[in-house]
Amino acid sequence: MSLRIGTRGSALALVQTENVVGMLADRGIEAEIITITTAGDTATHVPLHAIGGQGVFVRALDDAILRGEIDAAVHSMKDIPAARPAGLACCAVLERDSPADFLAHECPLDAVRVIGSSSTRRRAQVLRDDPTLEVKQLRGNVDTRIRKLHEGQYDAIMLAEAGLERLGLRLPGEALPTDRFVPSPNQGTVAVVCRDDPEITGPLAALDHAPTRLDVAIERAVMEEVGGGCFTPQGIYCRNGNLIAEVLALDGSRWERIERHVATPEEARECGRALREKAGDLIREARAALGLKS
Repeated sequence: MSLRIGTRGSALALVQTENVVGMLADRGIEAEIITITTAGDTATHVPLHAIGGQGVFVRALDDAILRGEIDAAVHSMKDIPAARPAGLACCAVLERDSPADFLAHECPLDAVRVIGSSSTRRRAQVLRDDPTLEVKQLRGNVDTRIRKLHEGQYDAIMLAEAGLERLGLRLPGEALPTDRFVPSPNQGTVAVVCRDDPEITGPLAALDHAPTRLDVAIERAVMEEVGGGCFTPQGIYCRNGNLIAEVLALDGSRWERIERHVATPEEARECGRALREKAGDLIREARAALGLKS
């Protein structure tokens, strides 16, 4: 059978989808790529939290699967919301690439004063590291963000290192340590979502990487228990069961953090509940500051 694989139209999304199609071809499975525009791709002039968060990149593709227009879609897994529509399955989680953030800058690092990022997590972690810095909103695809850096609108910009590597881009700058700049849950991971139909899930399941699936399942379990979605500054990262999770104030002035070894998503949920209890005030403050209901 030939599968119809949906994707956003950005360069990164297309590269990720082409990689999946290539992996399927290596296994003798035919697939075609279908590009779909999402609300997150068109409304680049406003912060993500004002248009529904990271889920706006996923919703249009979910709907296309459920309508039968495509069989599956390829996503950066960190964009996939915790709540998922019935009738869909996460049939494959690819082996994880770098989970780290990358700080790209063309001036000397000690001359960086203004950093571009639309992420509340990155903003909070930057300000925790150096409260004298200014973090300004930066939306758009990778090419747009790099262009704005070249134009001097920012001294530096923050990007996911995995995205740069997948695009084959080499920028001046450095990867940030994951213990100080704890990544978003599932950052660096690509997932394939499909209609919950054995004829579709079966062929795609061959792409699944079990160790990565377990690590990201642990991260998502913590995320779901903490709550707050992409609106709350939170970093959650697990590697081989070694979990770091934190919630920060929007200005980086306060934070709560846990570091534990966990073996199962059930244990991770206990960690998530403990972190939510410790960080309840920070979560409520962040949502109130962004004009969101508790």
